[in-house]
Amino acid sequence: MGRPVTTADDLAAELGTPVSAIRSVALSHLSIELGHLYMNDFLAGADRLRQQFRRVAPWAQSARRQTADTLPRGRPRISTCFLIDDYFTRFSTPREVVVSLVAAAADAGLTIDYVARESGCARAGTVEVARLVQDHLVDEPAEGANGRPAATVSGWLSNGQRSPVGSAAAMGAPRQWQPPRQSAVQNHSIFVDIELWSGPDDDRLWSCPFLAAVWQLQRLGLVRHLGEPVAVPVPMAPADLPSEWELMPPIVRLNPDAAPFHAYRTFTAMDGRFLPIEMSVRTILGNVAIDPAAAGQVRDRARGEGLDLPEETVDRIGYVFV
Repeated sequence: MGRPVTTADDLAAELGTPVSAIRSVALSHLSIELGHLYMNDFLAGADRLRQQFRRVAPWAQSARRQTADTLPRGRPRISTCFLIDDYFTRFSTPREVVVSLVAAAADAGLTIDYVARESGCARAGTVEVARLVQDHLVDEPAEGANGRPAATVSGWLSNGQRSPVGSAAAMGAPRQWQPPRQSAVQNHSIFVDIELWSGPDDDRLWSCPFLAAVWQLQRLGLVRHLGEPVAVPVPMAPADLPSEWELMPPIVRLNPDAAPFHAYRTFTAMDGRFLPIEMSVRTILGNVAIDPAAAGQVRDRARGEGLDLPEETVDRIGYVFV
């Protein structure tokens, strides 16, 4: 195992605060992500953006219908969001980018309720969000297996055990090769080893899969810092957004009539090139010990609405690759 996980209960005990003080968040039934935007996509022009939204639109509509059909009662609460990469590359301005996105989405009959900065998954104000999630990582395999340090030390996380390494004894027979092994294997292993960050501890560059895992936890309403939600959406019109990325809130609510940003389940429509990243995201989330108080609040709210919510976080996440 890695370092002991600091849960909401531990924190409450340290501060002398009851666990009930962990603040809940409003929840939609579904959060639909309409895409990710990277610099090359934006530089390709408005036609590329419109093409992307036209490909996504039928799947977003299908997700809405499916959610409505499976609700035991009441009207569906569904919000949409879009993630912009301002972490690995900075391009244009928030105002110009978001205005272009909103217009391209509207041409495809879509509304973007919320827009978020990818750098907000690393840090939101004074809160180091990525480190919050890092502190909840559980090692697989256990720390020390095959001489492997904890994920929180090495910055690498796998879903099993690598092939053993080491030189053969002098004058001895060559060491026989052994394959890597997936922990939760079904017939045959699919082994992955994921780099979570690079660089020194005081100047980390978080990996795309790790930030994407943080993003999913945010959308599911499972991230807290000292009992408070992190990166609460700030209402702003596209034309009112700042000219510098650092000045834009991590999450912005563009649609004043939008359903809540956080949701019981998420659905993401994206290009097929993101498939390896999302496989890594699911591996990471399978090794995150979710804050029990926040998780309990979400489960209780779902039961109160007659919803059967999967116990595992990754089972609340859906995709379509277009």
